[in-house]
Amino acid sequence: MSAPLTALVAAPVLGIAFWRNAIGAALLTPGAVRLLRRQPLSRRQFGLCVLSGAFLAAHFAAWLPSVTLTTVAASTALVCTTPMWTTLVLRLAGHRVPRRVWVGLSLGLLGVVLVTGVDVTVSARALGGDLLALLGGMLAAGYVLIGALVREQVSTTAYAGVCYTTAAVLLALAAVVAGVPLAGYSGGDWLLILAITACAQMLGHTIFNRVVSTVGPTVVGMAILLEVPGAALLAFVLLGQVPPLLVVPGLVLILFGLALVVRAGGAQVETGPVT
Repeated sequence: MSAPLTALVAAPVLGIAFWRNAIGAALLTPGAVRLLRRQPLSRRQFGLCVLSGAFLAAHFAAWLPSVTLTTVAASTALVCTTPMWTTLVLRLAGHRVPRRVWVGLSLGLLGVVLVTGVDVTVSARALGGDLLALLGGMLAAGYVLIGALVREQVSTTAYAGVCYTTAAVLLALAAVVAGVPLAGYSGGDWLLILAITACAQMLGHTIFNRVVSTVGPTVVGMAILLEVPGAALLAFVLLGQVPPLLVVPGLVLILFGLALVVRAGGAQVETGPVT
């Protein structure tokens, strides 16, 4: 549910992305260090954790700006298309995909076309936000698939600690190159950044990484889909933001398509993290 809160923050989005990962990494570091002392990561495991962190950083760098360019509802729905992209990657890797999953993918992609098609008529700014959110969903697929592979052998705390640290370092470098300040924000912005970190980073990403291996990706994926109407409702309450009426059918198709993908795909489908 971080999209409505992100839209309220006046601080630059790279700063928001950096701090939510940096604070998350700082909170996990003590536990991660203890675990890594007992069971160090192999070179391959460490490399995969770093690569997953790079995908996470790129995901935030693409998606967070979209929240300020298009509606929160459209941005959240498009970034939540991650299960569609993970399914396509798994199919390319040789996994069998049930027919109902293809139906869900088709409906979801049709919804994407409808949302972006409507926003073409709204403004180039809104279309740019849609495309960035869609790219964010694709990049999250890399983060999710690599993370699923690593978590077969590495604890959530150790994995997330390395992953968030990598993302924070890369986002800090991007901010320096772009000349984006990482400090000097207002008190209200700092409170919102802390709220985003607590709700989305720690209760979202970290809990997602922990429970997906126990309750399964289907249950987690269906829960994540609730983020779309939830974010839209919060955007209405906090921002007075209502998506264009013609966008609603596209959002419904995306949600319905994703629900089919997650339910029909079962354990073969890796879902995306709570944003």
